[in-house]
Amino acid sequence: MRSFKKRSYKKELLDGDNIPFADIKRNMQELDFINRKLGGHDITLDGIVTLIQEQPVFNKQLTIIEIGCGGGDNLRAIKQWAAHIKLPVQLLGIDINEECIAYAKSQERNSGIQFIHSDYKLMELDNKPDIIFSSLFCHHFTDEELSLQLRWMQQNSVLGFFINDLHRHPVAWYSIKFLTAIFSKSYLVRNDAPLSVQRGFERTDWQRLFAAAGIENYSCRWRWAFRWLVTCNNNGDAS
Repeated sequence: MRSFKKRSYKKELLDGDNIPFADIKRNMQELDFINRKLGGHDITLDGIVTLIQEQPVFNKQLTIIEIGCGGGDNLRAIKQWAAHIKLPVQLLGIDINEECIAYAKSQERNSGIQFIHSDYKLMELDNKPDIIFSSLFCHHFTDEELSLQLRWMQQNSVLGFFINDLHRHPVAWYSIKFLTAIFSKSYLVRNDAPLSVQRGFERTDWQRLFAAAGIENYSCRWRWAFRWLVTCNNNGDAS
């Protein structure tokens, strides 16, 4: 019987080196589809709303950075939403995978979004962004690495940060295993999607990680389909 009591630390294929661009491209396309159809982009937008809803009306651009941006589909969803509500935004995506950044830059739909190939920890930010976020990124790291990552996100954002990531649960694992086996044409997705769930989180994991990072003003909400929206407000206690 497969156990979901503890996080798996088995590396995903996407974390390996020398993956051909065509395979990265297919992986990014399918992740975009999954995010759109299973509500991932909606959770990202809710993370932004959560952090700005109690702020004064903005009379400047809202600057947002995504770390581990992949192909940029979350930033593109933000761009489209912001245009619809006439909210001026400046968007930047950072990813350590050069092929992911190359794919993101190749997409016409991503025009107006800046993409940088870098380890986020090495970025020197002249001006702190209002919001930093990650989506399906945290589960790639160990608990020790995550505690440092949480502190980095808090220290380098003005309003705060949020995380959109997976709930480690057997129903989530069997569901994505079944769906990707039938519909996915990407060997990366077929291997990594179920493994990502095993590397995902339970509420107690977030509690432990934030305690280790010394951060108290955060909230953790469960969202469909088997995701967590974790927000940290730098201006006071999170609701």
